[in-house]
Amino acid sequence: MNGSSLLVFTDLDGSLLDHHSYSWAPAAHWLEKLRRAQVPLIINSSKTRAEVSALSLELGICDAPCIVENGAAILLPPRWQQPGEGDMITLGADIAHIRHALAQLRDQGFSFEGFGDVSPQRVAEWTGLPLAQAQLAWQREATEPLFWHEDEQRLDAFTQALAQHQLTTTRGGRFVHVMAAQADKGRALLWLKKRFAQLSGNECRCVALGDGANDIPMLNAAEMPVLIRNDASLVQLPAELETRCYLTQQAGPSGWNEGLDHWLGSA
Repeated sequence: MNGSSLLVFTDLDGSLLDHHSYSWAPAAHWLEKLRRAQVPLIINSSKTRAEVSALSLELGICDAPCIVENGAAILLPPRWQQPGEGDMITLGADIAHIRHALAQLRDQGFSFEGFGDVSPQRVAEWTGLPLAQAQLAWQREATEPLFWHEDEQRLDAFTQALAQHQLTTTRGGRFVHVMAAQADKGRALLWLKKRFAQLSGNECRCVALGDGANDIPMLNAAEMPVLIRNDASLVQLPAELETRCYLTQQAGPSGWNEGLDHWLGSA
């Protein structure tokens, strides 16, 4: 394992974190190995900056970038920044642009509620999260989850209308997420891979680990992809990715360990 030429990208829920307990304890051995080898561990999640900040501190990876909101924004620690650059890069659209476009579409008759239309308390009711966690999820910077009030046909029309604003939708468990059309987890991975080469002068190879359909672009962009077993949902991989992606037998952080064992060795 050559830390100078390797990046590891990971989804959180159902991957590094157990789906039920949200514990990463079973992965502690590999987390320590990556830390000792100075391999950057890069979170690539649908969660917000506010949600991942505490976890990054807990995992001891504050010196690594994070990808948040399904690839729509990249958080850069100082040593990953270029002169004059801030600590966050948005890939295509920020929340102000998204909410301005949504206001126009609401005026056209589409019916929905976004996180920006309601309080954190309402988000807690929608999601079942404790209020403190709902407040973190409510702090959007590059995507807007919507509680959709109409049928699928109207959602198709809504998505077509969004395209005029260079925006698109992706489906979550209960929300429709609005984001920049040119943003996803895979594009964010490739952006950081390019930045790594610019800063270090070295090309790198990437391991990517995820368990959901929204992780497919990330897995497709990595040289060493791992699809972690997900008993709650069957993820269909594109044929080309299926031939080179390692599929784990175990779920959650145990499957995460298994994937790293496969690509990087279990010693």
